[in-house]
Amino acid sequence: MKRLNILLFILVLLGSNSCYQEDPVEQEVIQLEPSDDPIDQFIQTEFLDKYGVAVRYRFVDRYVDPANRVSPPRRELVVEVLNFLLEFWIEPYLQVENGEEFFKAHVPGEIVLIGSFIFNDDGTVTLGTADSGARITLTEVNNIDETDPVWMIRQLGTIYHEFAHIIHQRYNLPNNFQLISPRGYTSAGTWTGITDDEALQRGYVSNYATSSFNEDYAETVAFILFDDDFFETYMEDEESCTDQACVERNEGRALIRQKFNTVVDHYEQSTGVDLLEVRARIQEKF
Repeated sequence: MKRLNILLFILVLLGSNSCYQEDPVEQEVIQLEPSDDPIDQFIQTEFLDKYGVAVRYRFVDRYVDPANRVSPPRRELVVEVLNFLLEFWIEPYLQVENGEEFFKAHVPGEIVLIGSFIFNDDGTVTLGTADSGARITLTEVNNIDETDPVWMIRQLGTIYHEFAHIIHQRYNLPNNFQLISPRGYTSAGTWTGITDDEALQRGYVSNYATSSFNEDYAETVAFILFDDDFFETYMEDEESCTDQACVERNEGRALIRQKFNTVVDHYEQSTGVDLLEVRARIQEKF
């Protein structure tokens, strides 16, 4: 996935609301009656039995704010989407040291699939949400196309981002993370007003990362995992700068290097999992 595709991902986020919800979610006891439905049987075998995860694919009002407008997932795409999650989200963790134990201990109890974006009354869209570690909601599943790098980046960026929220919800942000680039954060609702280049100059991997400390952490984790050009784009300085913008991008990269080291160390110390090993397993799949 090249730089152009990352820019497209960021542009899609321009109309998105905050994904992180701090309100507690009551996680119900998962009890399903035996079903002859092949989709339900697949979910029972691959998600409930193995990880204790219920997948909600039938549209239910209580999973979406009444003020939002959504389309339900198409039935014939549900298993395909779930196999995508198994391959690109679950398997990479299972393939690294301590990963299976970690994943089973931290995976949310529910995954909610929405066919479209979540359309909000104010004209914005929401790509996904993570609700206090208990539920991840994924949108746009009706557009599944693993040959489309834009769709792939949106989905992987969303799932890795939302899962990262679960980590900081349980273990807090790394020590001093909020002190690395404190003057670069935007005020509420204004992050869409800066470009990706300006975000880089401030020390962020995306403009959305400037919206809060929590989003900065989750975006950094997500970009480490899915962006094959992460090191070249965000870590390696441009040589022989001839203009101020280049100098400022390199200054931003110095801040991102600090965040990178802090995030990777915190992740391993808190969870026992090497984030870079997970990245390597993900990158092998492309």
